[in-house]
Amino acid sequence: MKPIIAKGTRDFSPIEVSRRNYLKQILQSSFENFGFEPIETPSFEKLDTLLGNYGEEGDRLIFKILNSGEKLKKADIEAFKSNEIGKFSKSISEKALRYDLTVPFARYVAKHQNEICFPFKRYQIQPVWRADRPQYGRFQEFFQCDADVIGSKSLLLELDLIQLYDDVFTKLGLKSIVIKINHRKILSAIASKIGLENNLIDFTVALDKIDKIGKEGVISELRSKNIINSVILKLEPLLSLEGSNKDKLNVVSNLLEPSKDNNGIKDLKEIFKKISSLALKNVSLDFDITLARGLNYYTGSILEVSSPECKVGAIGGGGRYDDLTDYFGLSDMSGVGISFGFERIYILLNELNLFPDKTHKTTQILFANFGENSEMVCLEQIIKLRKKGIRSELYPNYVKINKQFSFADKKNTPFVILIGLDELESNSFIIKDMKSGDQSSYPMSEIASIISKKNFDLL
Repeated sequence: MKPIIAKGTRDFSPIEVSRRNYLKQILQSSFENFGFEPIETPSFEKLDTLLGNYGEEGDRLIFKILNSGEKLKKADIEAFKSNEIGKFSKSISEKALRYDLTVPFARYVAKHQNEICFPFKRYQIQPVWRADRPQYGRFQEFFQCDADVIGSKSLLLELDLIQLYDDVFTKLGLKSIVIKINHRKILSAIASKIGLENNLIDFTVALDKIDKIGKEGVISELRSKNIINSVILKLEPLLSLEGSNKDKLNVVSNLLEPSKDNNGIKDLKEIFKKISSLALKNVSLDFDITLARGLNYYTGSILEVSSPECKVGAIGGGGRYDDLTDYFGLSDMSGVGISFGFERIYILLNELNLFPDKTHKTTQILFANFGENSEMVCLEQIIKLRKKGIRSELYPNYVKINKQFSFADKKNTPFVILIGLDELESNSFIIKDMKSGDQSSYPMSEIASIISKKNFDLL
């Protein structure tokens, strides 16, 4: 059988895993500095928990888990024969892999509400799965890194999350990051104003694709949904707003002036006013009326993060959701959260050579194997070195020394210790610098002190 992995998944080499762990550590450090606590949820949920929260397109991308055993006998064959695929699908699947971390988080909050101190700040770094078409920067199995706060409607939380983005990207060395911001209530008010209140989902789904299909593509998609030209003509000027954030907000505000629903405008004006005094280092805010975020659960401010260096799309996003826990029986619980596009950020850091050279930690000392006579002496010395935090190992087989040197070279191990018969008799050891080729002999009693003096920080 050929060693082929499933489409949309990847293997990771030791260097890649080390770099991914570095990225996780940066994220975890920032999350905890901002007061977020870690949780984990199962890799799969009840199918009914997930369905209906992501919109029609999102629901289609959920990986369903086939029932097994006796449960599979409950398959609705008649529904299949009648081409009722949705009904048939539910009859053969009751569980599904996580599509994202937000809906499971809402389920977690509802389930553990009596144990949680609200407002509850949580972070989560776990894999999710989507039956999407794999392409560069888009996978079927990938990590999401979320930070959410639930239990408060304060806009200070939005400000905190924007600062969190700035903190992480600054630590990673990423600059000129743009956070696009909009508000679902503004989009709802616009839809109502131009006569699309009954087509809100179609409107936001089409709008959310503007970066991919352009202004004309959005108009074409709206026409395909039987939205009349007179309505599209009212919308068209908003698809190409220009100027400062204040100018663009004023244009939208003037359009919605007669409308009672302008809370979205107020929210964004307050966010822009307060964020200006927070001295962000590498992040800027841009009001973008075309930003819609396709997920159905957003109800307030929405964010999307991009980098001028990134060719694979957004590297983060999020927003406020007011009714998500209500789906699980917990009412009046507003939440807001952001996600870091882990895989795309990894690709970006790799392309820009921003990973530190010391990310991958290889063996620092390799003890050459000269057979049974020296094996136990080597193992005793290795124990002492490991206690000092020096990464050490014994080559497992007694083979030609050149093969052992070659192994050390391939692993980028900087030093090799040689304890052969002559060294055993003189109670000494030889240390070989693999980079320079130099080697020196020392008394065995000094092995820990000699090796401790080596400048491993540069390795």
